[in-house]
Amino acid sequence: MYCSTCGDERLFERPPCPDGHGEECPERACAECGAALLVGLPPVTAPAPVRVSGIARARSATTVRAVA
Repeated sequence: MYCSTCGDERLFERPPCPDGHGEECPERACAECGAALLVGLPPVTAPAPVRVSGIARARSATTVRAVA
């Protein structure tokens, strides 16, 4: 793989994974300089839930009808 720190193709190793990924660990380290690299797809994270206050909830529940 290409190491941006070394500026050339280098051998990369899989260091011991403290996160418990085992063989599926996406982290690699350049055998020459130790620069870190992630391989594969980024992890998927769920978006934080949006909290709606009581007033905003009441306003969104109100129905408005136009009269001609």
